Amino acid sequence: MVSENKKAATPVAVVMGSDSDMAVMKSCIGQLGSFDISPVVRILSAHRTPQMAAEFAQNAAGNGIKVIIAAAGMAAHLAGAIAGRTTLPVIGVPLAAKEGVGGLDALLSTVQMPPGVPVATVAVGKAGAKNAAILAIQILALSDKILAEKLAEFKKAQEQKVIEKDSALQ
Repeated sequence: MVSENKKAATPVAVVMGSDSDMAVMKSCIGQLGSFDISPVVRILSAHRTPQMAAEFAQNAAGNGIKVIIAAAGMAAHLAGAIAGRTTLPVIGVPLAAKEGVGGLDALLSTVQMPPGVPVATVAVGKAGAKNAAILAIQILALSDKILAEKLAEFKKAQEQKVIEKDSALQ
């Protein structure tokens, strides 16, 4: 993991509102790792550390980051707060809180952004965390031939798994 104060050795940052979010976001970090991307990982809160979150967003591009994945539960304003402070693509991962409505609150907080401040939003929880990593890879693969090849291999491997499962039923 790279400190934001150093130039990022990676084009992806994964930020989360609380250390309790790490249990879910490990799947995102692991999925990025399968593409040889070791992201900058930070705990930043839109509510508890708003200045730190703002500074991170404002400096991300200058630190070499190209895509930010932001995960939060409950009010889930982290992705939007970051998107409002950067021109980089921001992918929001809504998380279900122990107290709450199964992540619906976080989903709505993440997806309902005002015009001009988009946040690409994935599903609630672990599946969404993995998809956030894949979406970041797809964005980066537009200008990275090696990553594009790895992504094509990944998609082919997914297809093969389904074919094998179907064959096992026949």
